[in-house]
Amino acid sequence: MATLLGIKLGMGNTMGDKTVLVARRIYTMDARRPVATHLAHQNGRILAIGGAEECPKDARIDTRFADSFLIPGFVEGHSHFMEGRAWSYLYLGFFDRQGPDGRVHPGLKTKAAVLVALAHAAATTEGAVIGAWAFDPIYLSGTRLTLKDLDGISRTLPVIVTHASGHIITVNSVVLTKMGITAASDLDGMLRQDDGQISGELTGPDLINRAQRVVGESAFSQGLDVSDIRSFASIARRAGVTTAADLFSDMSDKTVTAYRQAAEDNTIPLRMVPALGALLYPGAKALERLREVESFSHEKLYFGAVKLILDGSIQGFTARLRWPGYHNGAPNGLWYVAPSQLEEIVERLHAAGVQLHIHTNGDEATELAVNVLGRVLAHHPRPDHRHTLQHCQLADPALFRRIAALGLCCNLFSNHIFYWGDQHVEKTLGLARAKRMNAARTALDHGIALALHSDAPVTPLAPLFTAWCAVERLTASGRVLGAEEAIGVEEALRAVTLGAAYTLHLDHAVGSLEVGKFADMAVLDSDPFSGPAADLWKVGVRGTVFSGQYFAADAP
Repeated sequence: MATLLGIKLGMGNTMGDKTVLVARRIYTMDARRPVATHLAHQNGRILAIGGAEECPKDARIDTRFADSFLIPGFVEGHSHFMEGRAWSYLYLGFFDRQGPDGRVHPGLKTKAAVLVALAHAAATTEGAVIGAWAFDPIYLSGTRLTLKDLDGISRTLPVIVTHASGHIITVNSVVLTKMGITAASDLDGMLRQDDGQISGELTGPDLINRAQRVVGESAFSQGLDVSDIRSFASIARRAGVTTAADLFSDMSDKTVTAYRQAAEDNTIPLRMVPALGALLYPGAKALERLREVESFSHEKLYFGAVKLILDGSIQGFTARLRWPGYHNGAPNGLWYVAPSQLEEIVERLHAAGVQLHIHTNGDEATELAVNVLGRVLAHHPRPDHRHTLQHCQLADPALFRRIAALGLCCNLFSNHIFYWGDQHVEKTLGLARAKRMNAARTALDHGIALALHSDAPVTPLAPLFTAWCAVERLTASGRVLGAEEAIGVEEALRAVTLGAAYTLHLDHAVGSLEVGKFADMAVLDSDPFSGPAADLWKVGVRGTVFSGQYFAADAP
């Protein structure tokens, strides 16, 4: 039994205790044996699966799931544990959203409602910062928060509003003063209004990280504690997620300690896969830090990956697009890594055996990543590297052919179709390109290893909804956007279980229900395969089984 910090970790049942779970139906995601009714587990792992005859006769029988459907615990291959912290701050999103405690926070449909919520937060806060998140002006007919608006909220406390994408923030004058920014400043990523006045919006990692540092705290600042992870795990449990990536970790001592504490805690049913944020570790420091923490890996905690971010967000107009650029004529977005420097970074990490997760929202960014990876793989062939393009939202068939030839994986952002599909048609891309966003059908037809993700907290952590988005491709207004790129229910559910596990190098341990793997399952109240595909998002999650132990969705 593994230990961390001198504390023994008891995973699942005690040694020798065999239990057989009986369910209405068990979907295994194992192509050789796709359906079962009985699953035996011992010491947190699957001992046998099939019918009653496959299971040990001396096992305890557990029939609590006799009217439920079991499926492998969902694997979220692209999320951020900072969502656990975000709910300590003000939610300004357009859509209703459920928090870690199960309470639904209503969406705000107008700028006036946003300002009222901020004013109330300012009047009631006892903290040193007024923080808010999930604001997105593209939902509000382009109505933006300004420096003047936030100065009206407070001229004494810092106000920092993080946009839904996480790639833009709006701040008040207090924050700008702390940053040393004046009207005369001329900085990349500092936006101005049409009249030349500072808008209060800051884009790009340099200015955003700088603002967060001088403020000292915000919903999206780095440095997790175990309560943040516990909060995230509560959301995950309600969604049926048992394994999740924290796909841009600062890997600070504080954060690594939080991961290790969460791994020790058997009341936190979550396997964690942090990826070190390369932007925070220039030069050789990323690899040095990764080697320092790898020894802490454990059956609930897996180090070894690095995240690179090449561009921003499409809906925030900071992604890098190929010709013809943005539909509304906005200038092209930002490079988060200088193209001239990318190959050196990728080569160093790839040659050291590191797995890379590369954020590429726009097709120009995807093309750059493919070009660089192609050259690096030619010089340093490495079987089974599983480098993964994250988001990869605008890849066309030619790019997918090259992605397949290089053995790259894709983790597509299918939730984007619902949450921003209408805006992409009208404002960012136009109908033709919007119809081929997150082209899961094309990816699968080219034999690419596919995952689907939420990018929580950018969109809610809800794998059944994410799968539904890839199947139905409906926008928030009900428009079918690119029906030819739709995939089937089984393909979509595989992409949020075994497919996602593959992109995290964990398909040997999770993602399907097979003998020897962890006994991690999502407990569903209806059959996701037999009902109408249009109702996939309505399937209820009763809880999760983690290493054989049941955690109810509605538990505190």
